[in-house]
Amino acid sequence: MAIPRRPDLLLRRLSTTAVVSHARSSSAASIAAVEETRTVPQMPHFAYTPPCYDGPRAAEILKKRAEFLSPSMFYFYKNPLNVVAGKMQYLFDEDGRRYLDAFAGIATVGCGHCHPEVVNAIVDQTQRLQHSSVVYLNHVIADFSEALASKLPGDLKVAFFTNSGTEANELALMMARLYTGSHDIVSVRNAYHGNASGTMGTTAQSNWKFNVVQSGVHHAMNPDPYRGAFGSDVDKYVRDVQEVIDFGTSGHVAGFISETIQGVGGIVELAQGYLPAVYKIIKKAGGICIADEVQSGFARIGSHFWGFEAHGVVPDIVTMAKGIGNGIPLGAVVTTPEIAQVLTRSNYFNTFGGNPACTAGGLAVLRVIEREKLQENAFCVGSHLKGRLKSLQEKHEIVGDVRGRGLMLGVELVTDREKKTPARAEILHAMDLMKDMGVLVGKGGLHGNVFRITPPLCFTKEDADFLVEVMDIALSKL
Repeated sequence: MAIPRRPDLLLRRLSTTAVVSHARSSSAASIAAVEETRTVPQMPHFAYTPPCYDGPRAAEILKKRAEFLSPSMFYFYKNPLNVVAGKMQYLFDEDGRRYLDAFAGIATVGCGHCHPEVVNAIVDQTQRLQHSSVVYLNHVIADFSEALASKLPGDLKVAFFTNSGTEANELALMMARLYTGSHDIVSVRNAYHGNASGTMGTTAQSNWKFNVVQSGVHHAMNPDPYRGAFGSDVDKYVRDVQEVIDFGTSGHVAGFISETIQGVGGIVELAQGYLPAVYKIIKKAGGICIADEVQSGFARIGSHFWGFEAHGVVPDIVTMAKGIGNGIPLGAVVTTPEIAQVLTRSNYFNTFGGNPACTAGGLAVLRVIEREKLQENAFCVGSHLKGRLKSLQEKHEIVGDVRGRGLMLGVELVTDREKKTPARAEILHAMDLMKDMGVLVGKGGLHGNVFRITPPLCFTKEDADFLVEVMDIALSKL
């Protein structure tokens, strides 16, 4: 190696580099220290004190779960939360600590936890008549059916009640096959429609499927603008549906089922223009169209009461659950009088579907959504929250995408924005940090790297700001 003519200059340069390097390290350390000592944001005031809890502690419940409940049951967080009370958009643990609930029991509690009008309707009906079965007359189920029909377009006015979204989708698939005389169903990749034999076939995520017979279902490419194979090119996704029919079926299908925003799949909005074009293709192939509104329905998206309305389509069958009852076991299939006739070919019955207590709760939910203007609130607060989350995307490299509508929002975390590498471990750490600061969010997506933000529709802008500030701190610590 050649010896420098001016070793003193070399030493000076090395010394300068060391100083700069030390300064940068000190600066980084200072920033880290500032982030570490940032004050936890103040949770919005809420004038409510939960009842005193003297029941089993988390450790005891975990022990019982391990011994007596299915090992398939999983839970969030390193130290699972023992939730003992809820009020509106808040939950309380065994020590009375309050948490902002931004998951709402998986997009279920729309009106708010223990909403007094919903609770009173259920209690009043239960004290009068809890169960009788539909073989007897009762006005509550008829009143609720009429109220549901008033929220749906066209001839969608005949309801059949179930206990869950899975049951509703199972029934809808069977009705499509009976009505058309065809067996093949077209679904979309990344979809989740339930975990029974028929709905598991239409579900298209490996981590929600078992190796059992799932026949007659064909999965089209997912029109996902962020991760989809064709990006935002709607025409290519539409062409793929046509090719699925041309190459995978007899040319005739029973139907097409889709969510308008994929919930379990990570809050993925279907590309605009996709559904109108696909509905035309399905109709041409003799099929009917099923809109799965289990998560996106009942005003959650804000701009519309139902997710399909945001795409300018009218389905032949609408399935619903979750938000329909604010947490009680209730689901429904609503269709046209013509299609509904197929169930008269034999006997189809659901013992608990449409029981008086649940339908009284469902009717109360519709009244609360209307009177408290929860759809407008979902739109206003959701738009504000999405804007704040977009600002986090600009600040944190780990935020790859922010998407969704109203109060059905997703934040996808990636370790590399170009490769879109899922940040699986990071999201778990972030969720724990957020829980420790008093905010509960869900997660989803095939890779489990998407924050699912689906709070009760009574969420306020102050709640939204608190959530974002907490998420900001959590992401800063990753």
